[in-house]
Amino acid sequence: MESCVQEFLQRSPLDERWAALLAEELEQPYFAALCRAVTARRAAGPVYPPEADVFSAFALTPPEQVRCVILGQDPYHEPEQAHGLAFSVRPGVPLPRSLRNIYKEREADLGLPPAQTGCLIPWARAGVLLINTVLTVDAGQANSHAKFGWQTFTDAVFRILWQLPQPVAFVLWGKQAQVKLERAIDAPAGGPRLVHTSAHPSPLSAKRGFFGSRPFSQVDAFLRENGAPPIGWVL
Repeated sequence: MESCVQEFLQRSPLDERWAALLAEELEQPYFAALCRAVTARRAAGPVYPPEADVFSAFALTPPEQVRCVILGQDPYHEPEQAHGLAFSVRPGVPLPRSLRNIYKEREADLGLPPAQTGCLIPWARAGVLLINTVLTVDAGQANSHAKFGWQTFTDAVFRILWQLPQPVAFVLWGKQAQVKLERAIDAPAGGPRLVHTSAHPSPLSAKRGFFGSRPFSQVDAFLRENGAPPIGWVL
């Protein structure tokens, strides 16, 4: 493993169980280039999330515990928001608009009371891998790291997810997320799979198929049918 990758992973630790499954990716030239690019950007100015949180989704939801996957795009790019989980923000941070819509659908779907925080760590600990397509971003500049190689890395993550032996539900909001899974499927699924698709929860598209899609109840029904505990979606 190149020294730049070792140094990157010291600052941004990757859960050892995921690291074992992704060992070949971590040795690829593109991943070394990605590490150098992110390190250079951090030297030039703020990059989100903080180094320690880049792989926090993997630490909170190890592979054997994954029961659901929710895919985002890239991290929030404003201060104090991103902490390594797709759609999630730190406690006390105002809810971004997409997350507000996710909560509206959760309440309508399950009849749960409104959430008091935008932090989705309880979902991650319940088995929901909340992963973005791209894992870092420059402050104030959405998609600024989109060409660094993160997509190749997360494609590899999706191939691993598809081949896990346990039941796994994939919740894919928007065309970009749906294409991501299509690109990653190159082998039979390892266990039972649910692929739930709908419009993205952003304000621009939520009324075009996200509201009323009932992803939360459908995921839990699928898990129960396949002998796995439901997520519950409590916050």
